[in-house]
Amino acid sequence: MVSRVIPVDPFDLVVFGGTGDLAQRKILPALFRRHCDEQLPDGARIIGAARSDLTRESYQALVAEALQTHCGALGPEQLARFLDRVLYLRVDATDPAGWQALTQELGKPRQDRVRVFYFSVGPSLFAPLAEQIWAHELADDQTRIVVEKPFGHDLASARALNQTLASHFDESQIYRIDHYLGKETVQNLMAIRFGNMLFEPLWNSQYVDHIQITVAETVGVGGREAYYDKSGAMRDMMQNHLMQLLCLIAMEPPAKFDPDAVRDEKLKVIRALEPVEPHHIVRGQYVAPSGVTGTDLTYRETVGAPRSTTESYVALKAHISNWRWAGTPFYLRTGKRLVARSSVINVFFKDAPHSIFGADAGRHANLLTIRLQPDEGITLKVTIKEPGPGGMRLMDVPLDMSFAQALGDNIHGAPDAYERLITDVIRGNQTLFMRDDEVEAAWAWTDPIIAGWTSRGDVPKPYDSGSTGPGDADLLMRRDQRDWRGINP
Repeated sequence: MVSRVIPVDPFDLVVFGGTGDLAQRKILPALFRRHCDEQLPDGARIIGAARSDLTRESYQALVAEALQTHCGALGPEQLARFLDRVLYLRVDATDPAGWQALTQELGKPRQDRVRVFYFSVGPSLFAPLAEQIWAHELADDQTRIVVEKPFGHDLASARALNQTLASHFDESQIYRIDHYLGKETVQNLMAIRFGNMLFEPLWNSQYVDHIQITVAETVGVGGREAYYDKSGAMRDMMQNHLMQLLCLIAMEPPAKFDPDAVRDEKLKVIRALEPVEPHHIVRGQYVAPSGVTGTDLTYRETVGAPRSTTESYVALKAHISNWRWAGTPFYLRTGKRLVARSSVINVFFKDAPHSIFGADAGRHANLLTIRLQPDEGITLKVTIKEPGPGGMRLMDVPLDMSFAQALGDNIHGAPDAYERLITDVIRGNQTLFMRDDEVEAAWAWTDPIIAGWTSRGDVPKPYDSGSTGPGDADLLMRRDQRDWRGINP
């Protein structure tokens, strides 16, 4: 299997927050790997922009160090060629001098060259940056802006941000980036559903008993304390990452693989979500494991807030009110400091309506497991006869497809999420990016959930670091005579 590398059009990419953690960990390494695969054309430029007082040479040294850390061994010639593309300008969202230098460096917009402004900064700077770009006449119809999450803190702030961006840019120029949508296996959800006749006829409430979506992390909130304690798991993960997975699993087939066609169907899913009942929600907050003292594993110690009621874990049961999914529950959970890092979707099919094998054969149902990370792949559990004499006894065996085994070396060379998404921005492909109405619909569903537990004064349930979460999450499932699948690495 040989992957095709198609060069993108000539571009200038300005990374606001070019000295920040995201730029060093993700954006610059992604661009470097695309450079090494000859996907960046001659003359493409990368301009770091930040408030730090650096020269071009000192910024290039910072970039080289970041690439060494996050890309491993570097070829000296490839690195030198990449650094030749890299410039640096001191730019502050409120400092006219820096913007004059950027305007002079970029020159007037050119129709033969794509211009991308990447907002790798805090959300409070999104609107000022958009206004400055417009005020300095740096944009035309070939200009794109990339906005990192969070897209607002609630519906009102998301709507205000969308209105500000829309006053300066057309929606076709705004790329709200959610790196989860750039993952290979997340995109494979659409290929699995709409490229295989095997699954789509069964993809409905007649055959599916329920669906579980789990995004578990072993890390805590270290380094993001101020942001996270004001957001929590519901805003940080459920409203965006898990919402997107839910949409891809539940949406109707789009008429074609086109940005607006795909996003139209995702929007229908969000708008069809029923309000979540209070007893269908579990919130948790991690504490030190039982018997362990003197550690920093407690959430409240980490964020420096002894009375914090912010959740580091949330699980809920959702229903979609449409013909395809009426009556089929979707169980979603996400949390920090759990037993393993794992992102997985489990589709539980119903039992056979009648067993011809008798009670001794046992009850069995098919299960489709889609592993997003860390071991990307797909497993379909099927029922067979247990080997040996003594009657018809049934057992479950997996049909397992690991991407690493099936694709060999190609899986290691596949672009990561940021590589794919950044090149999609340059190409003008918005399929994997969120639209304004999609963001607002997600907040319209999320806000009442948060408002509800705030008005009730609910306090998150404690759970041990390194566990699977609070016990109340298990009770949520057992009330429906179901169980969570284990969180496995």
